[in-house]
Amino acid sequence: MSLVIDSSTPFILLQDKGRFGCRHLGVTQGGALDWVSMGWANWLLGNPLDAAVVEVGLGAFSLTCERDGALAIAGADLGATLDGQPLPAWGAFKVRSGQHLAFAHPRQGARAYLAAPGGFLGERQLGSLSSVAREELGGLHADGKALAAGDRLRWQGEVRQLRDMPRKWLPDLSGDARLELILGAQAGDFSGQSLFDAFNSQWAVDTRADRMGVRLLGPALACKRQSMISEGIALGAVQVPPDGQPIVLLNDRQTIGGYPRLGALTPLAVARLAQCLPGAPLRFVPTVQEAAHEAHRKALAGWWG
Repeated sequence: MSLVIDSSTPFILLQDKGRFGCRHLGVTQGGALDWVSMGWANWLLGNPLDAAVVEVGLGAFSLTCERDGALAIAGADLGATLDGQPLPAWGAFKVRSGQHLAFAHPRQGARAYLAAPGGFLGERQLGSLSSVAREELGGLHADGKALAAGDRLRWQGEVRQLRDMPRKWLPDLSGDARLELILGAQAGDFSGQSLFDAFNSQWAVDTRADRMGVRLLGPALACKRQSMISEGIALGAVQVPPDGQPIVLLNDRQTIGGYPRLGALTPLAVARLAQCLPGAPLRFVPTVQEAAHEAHRKALAGWWG
């Protein structure tokens, strides 16, 4: 079973859950930025939740089906069509040989996830197919590169049932994103005014955003600790460089860093941030680890409940 790519961009990537257990080697995590949408795309076809998918960033992506089969989409609404007919942003659907699947441009959200029965095939490196261009790891050709016109995506699984997306689990990608943040070890080094501003101001996503990190625009945060010895960087870490404008570090982040950190976003907040386009408004919401774990548990319950 296969799809042939007709047109693509540098933002169209083969991804799965990412690489773990190798950051001590300087190898970053990688993986789907919106792991929740990746999980639902796979769930719709009965796949393992971390099976390899195509992360479709911002659209401008088209493919031709070479065999009859089934596919699923979850995440952002990128105006997906099948032979010119609109497809739902969240759902599984049958395809026939010769049909044309296309993603246009963002209507709501930034990244859609395309799944196939059993997951897309490729050569695993350090246990993952996830594409990381900087490290030349993963992807269809095991070189970290984005998918390109002429590439052929294959899968071997069989779908026994096309599931319907439960409406109660559809995320709301409209309005201000509210991102839960767990305060970190350097939080006490920020001024009281800066801590107030961090959680009581509206932030905007800067155009300087990629899979490594997202810069935010808002009030300048002042920290008395201007530098520190580099230490390990967690997913969702909110670093504050000397200009006071936070940077949220994502899946393709460096493994260590030396800027003070306000804290770290929860995994659910990272997934929500991945759907924010440049200019999108957001707010930080303080939380504690126990509450973050409970929210995470409830999110996972949707796949097994």
